[in-house]
Amino acid sequence: MKKKIWIWTLSIIVVLAIGITLFFTLNKSPKMADNEVEELPVMVQKAKEEELVETILVTGKIVPEDEQKVYMEPEKGEISKYKVKENQKVKAGDPLFIYDSSKLNRQFDRAVRERDLIQSRAQTEINQIAELNKRITDTKKKVGVPQKVKSDDPEAEDETIIPVTQDDVNQLLNEKVQLELQYEGTKAEIEGAQEQINELDAQIKAMTVKSKINGIIVKVNKNAVNSETGVNEPVIHITSSKPFKVIGTMSEFDAVKIQKDQAVIVRPKVYKDREWKGVVETVSQFPNDEGGGEDFGGGMGGGNVTMYPFKVGITDDTTELRQGFHVSLEVKISGDGNSLVVPHMAIIDEDGMSFVYVLKDGKLERREIQTGKMNDEFIELTEGVSLGELVVTMPNEGMHDGMEVVSYDEVE
Repeated sequence: MKKKIWIWTLSIIVVLAIGITLFFTLNKSPKMADNEVEELPVMVQKAKEEELVETILVTGKIVPEDEQKVYMEPEKGEISKYKVKENQKVKAGDPLFIYDSSKLNRQFDRAVRERDLIQSRAQTEINQIAELNKRITDTKKKVGVPQKVKSDDPEAEDETIIPVTQDDVNQLLNEKVQLELQYEGTKAEIEGAQEQINELDAQIKAMTVKSKINGIIVKVNKNAVNSETGVNEPVIHITSSKPFKVIGTMSEFDAVKIQKDQAVIVRPKVYKDREWKGVVETVSQFPNDEGGGEDFGGGMGGGNVTMYPFKVGITDDTTELRQGFHVSLEVKISGDGNSLVVPHMAIIDEDGMSFVYVLKDGKLERREIQTGKMNDEFIELTEGVSLGELVVTMPNEGMHDGMEVVSYDEVE
């Protein structure tokens, strides 16, 4: 009996001890008064003036400065001789291959012989005209001049006659006119024969296909054949020996910002942590043809964005680069002077409007702002904040207009 009383007494003591402990635990920290300000870790930064340098990223592909692809021309016949081989360096004007021109050569030789015969005939006519001119001159001197003609009869006296008349001169003149007309026709024949020779010569020269650029022979395809729709692939493929270029397309948003001669950093994807310097050569005024060529993308591709072709020249040595390498390009766009800026994360966007919190006299002011240009880190404020004011860099949902701030940390 005494044992049961002892157990009940011990149980009551334990329960009382637990209750007292919970009471003091729950009421250990006093409640904050309604008018007491809760301290928040507020980070602020002064609105400052800085030149905004915007970085635009686009992608592209390395291509030669120029290239030449030579295809078969069926009307010229078969290729008789190749003058180059793969990996050979060539200069503009060097022969690449020659079509069979034996038929044209025969026609050319025949035309030359015919022209030479006509020229020989023309020379004869020139000589005849010269002889006639001489006879005409001599005959004119004898017109009307009496001459004594010795008689065949020894007993007869010599007879005085006028052997040359104007009719004789006129007859010679008529002969000369006819001969000159004949010579004019011969000259026309010579010109026609020479034109045929020139045409055949041009055709023969065209049978030798030449390089149009300084470069390297990439491919010699001696088995190139013609199909019903054209040639399957080129007979000769040459790439320029000049430094490589980068081509690609950029969005309309980037195309209006990037200008000729702007500096570019080129980073091939196959080489990590390596870069080449370059410069913008062209940004087309005309959009990329729909469905035409490879779309290399840009900063804001897709959707209803129009893409514009561009070309970048690589100013560093390109010997380690290869045609077809894909690259990323970084173009830095300098601003037009200093702008009042704050960090991007300080901006609050709500319902199409932008706000920031400004710490002034220990309280937060919620201000509507107007923004301008930007880069990766900062954004320009054109209205709403003045130079040197403290702007909250990391606003949160607990903040509100008029909220008191006991302490803050200022970021440089």
